[in-house]
Amino acid sequence: MVPDAFIALAVRLADAAGAIVMKHYRTGVAIDDKADSSPVTIADREAEQAMRALIQTAYPDHGIVGEELGTVHAEAEYVWVLDPVDGTKAFITGKPLFGILIALLHRGRPVVGIIDHPALDERFVGIAGRPTLYDGKLARTRACPSLDKAWLYATSPEMFRTGPEADAFQRLKRRVKHPVYGAECYAYGLLAAGLVDLVVEATMKPVDYCALVPVVEGAGGVITDWQGAALGLHSSGQVIAAGDSKLHAAARAVLAG
Repeated sequence: MVPDAFIALAVRLADAAGAIVMKHYRTGVAIDDKADSSPVTIADREAEQAMRALIQTAYPDHGIVGEELGTVHAEAEYVWVLDPVDGTKAFITGKPLFGILIALLHRGRPVVGIIDHPALDERFVGIAGRPTLYDGKLARTRACPSLDKAWLYATSPEMFRTGPEADAFQRLKRRVKHPVYGAECYAYGLLAAGLVDLVVEATMKPVDYCALVPVVEGAGGVITDWQGAALGLHSSGQVIAAGDSKLHAAARAVLAG
C-alpha cells in the first residue's frame, strides 16, 4: 500500500512543476547545452528546484534523483525520481508533447508514477496496486493479436546505439504494422489508454522510465528492460512496454534475435 500522503505529494509536485514550465513555454527561453550536448532551459531547472523543495520540506529523509540537480540519499527507503521536462527539444520548439515525469520508488521499485502533459492539460497517474487514471478516468491497455498488427512507438530511431542494439530495433520495426516516432513520454500514456500497442526505446535514464512503470502496469500492460527484468535505478536504459504479455514476449524474442 502506498500512503495517500505520498500520492498527494506527487500530485502537488506535478501541479507545481507544470505551472512553472508553462510560464516559460513558447517564450523563446535561453538554451544551454549540458555536458552531453543535450539542451536545458530555465524551465527545467526551476521546475526541478520547486519539486525538490516540496519533497525536502515534507519528507527530508526521502532520497531524490533529478535530471538537472543530481542525487541525494539514493540509498533511502523511499526515493523520488524527477524529470522536470521530458522532451526538452519538443518544449524548446513549441511542440506540446513534452511531459513532466515524477516517480516514487520504494526499496528500488517504482510504486508511484505520474506522466503529466501541462501543454495538453492531460495527466496519467499510476499507483502500485491500483488502476491507472487518465485525467481521473480508468485507463486500460489493449491486447494485440500479433506483431504484424501492432503500432510501435519510439521517440527516435537515432536513440538506438549503432551495432546490435540498432540492428535489433530494425528487426522489430520490420515486423510491426506501423512504426511511429516523436511522441516523447506521451507514447506510454497512449499505450496505457489503449491507443498504442508497443513502445520500445533505448539509451534511457532512470528519470526517463521510472515514472512510466506504475502507469503502464496499472493499466494492464507490461514494461521491462529488453531482457524482461524489472526496471529500476540501475537498469540498462533499454525499455520495452506492451499492452499485453503475449505481445511483450513476441517483441522481446525479435529483439533478442
